[in-house]
Amino acid sequence: MSQSPYILVVDDSPDTLEILRRNLLAKDYQVCTAGSVAQALLLLERQPIDLVITDVKMPGQDGFDLLRHVRENYHDTGVLIITGFPQVEDAVRAMKAGAEEYLVKPFTDDELHRAVHQAMAKQRVRKKADWRDIPTHRGFIGDSKPMKAVYRAITKAAATSATVLIQGESGTGKEIVARAIHYSSPRASAPFVPVNCGGIPEQLIESELFGHVKGAFTGAVAARAGFFQTAGPGTIFLDEISEASLAMQVKLLRVLEDKEVYMVGSSRARTVEARITAATNKDLFSLVKKGLFREDLFYRLNVITIEIPPLRERGDDIVLLINHFIKTLSEKSDQNTPRLSDQALGVLTAYPWPGNIRELQNVVQRLVAMAEGDIIDVPDLPSLMRFSALRTSDPTRTLAEVEARYIQDVLASVRHNKTQAARILGIDRKTLREKLKKTKDSSA
Repeated sequence: MSQSPYILVVDDSPDTLEILRRNLLAKDYQVCTAGSVAQALLLLERQPIDLVITDVKMPGQDGFDLLRHVRENYHDTGVLIITGFPQVEDAVRAMKAGAEEYLVKPFTDDELHRAVHQAMAKQRVRKKADWRDIPTHRGFIGDSKPMKAVYRAITKAAATSATVLIQGESGTGKEIVARAIHYSSPRASAPFVPVNCGGIPEQLIESELFGHVKGAFTGAVAARAGFFQTAGPGTIFLDEISEASLAMQVKLLRVLEDKEVYMVGSSRARTVEARITAATNKDLFSLVKKGLFREDLFYRLNVITIEIPPLRERGDDIVLLINHFIKTLSEKSDQNTPRLSDQALGVLTAYPWPGNIRELQNVVQRLVAMAEGDIIDVPDLPSLMRFSALRTSDPTRTLAEVEARYIQDVLASVRHNKTQAARILGIDRKTLREKLKKTKDSSA
């Protein structure tokens, strides 16, 4: 069990020190106190400190001296400035010097606890953003609680041959999970074959999945193995299974039940050895209730289910991913690695990321490619992430106008790549084209 954060309180008033000490101890923090900057420096050398809470006005060296010392000597320590003599200049100076928070006396217990919580959170973000060793697990980056649950599920699934259904929003990494299961299993030396269920034309389903013999149809000049034969004893990954037509669903159900396939033009059954994993970004059970997905196939697929959390629920993992993408993309383009300002990092971590990791990677790629200096700041971010008085000042806009504006912002963020934009928006390309056509017609 991890220890509670260690806080150092620095103030020349013994009464203030005692009040703050008791207040913080009541919230289960570990607390030590110092009556001067000199005493604080000694404590910093002896004890790892997570957060320094310091007054500004003190005899001798003041709180700003301590703030600068901490910022330049203790990478993993945050600073919260408190003062009974508030001045705008001091507040600006404190934030520019790297203080996480600035609190004015007198303050309530709730204000103190809120400021401490925010300061600790900002320091965690800073630490994550500067990590050299990024925690990875079978192709994933992140160590959040939701992702640790995914890692455990991968390990358990890899130890079996059961069918696995992977569920998650677009861009969360469903194929990476399927590959992790395959390459962690005894089948790792055999092929991993991904199949896009929505991308197979109806007339080619059987031939693509099960193969065909020579002369089976016009143009079949030679026998050709299908996806199931290609996979052999490996794994076949049915991506976006919800997009499979009902005809394809019937054929897949037969394979799952009989473990056999018939090549087009052949009457001889061939045994299927491949393990089946499937993925979807939709609620299959709701599709079953609507009659859009076969119930028997759903239960055949839903033996082991792995839910991948969206990026917005992964906490500080987003900072690790941003850091990873900036580093790898800079190395690939052979350019200096830019750094995100604290303000830009704050905007990126607060953004909901509807397109998840895929959207994040696209945004970071754009930021790295377009960076003009060593620092990436808020004005460099895509327009849909920045505050706009124009977007917020007109409550009379219709829902269609709001939707049209959002679609344009998403398109701009992915350089007008309609396929990527459709994935982020959670719609198909056809629907996106129709929405864009309506927007164009209404503005004509």
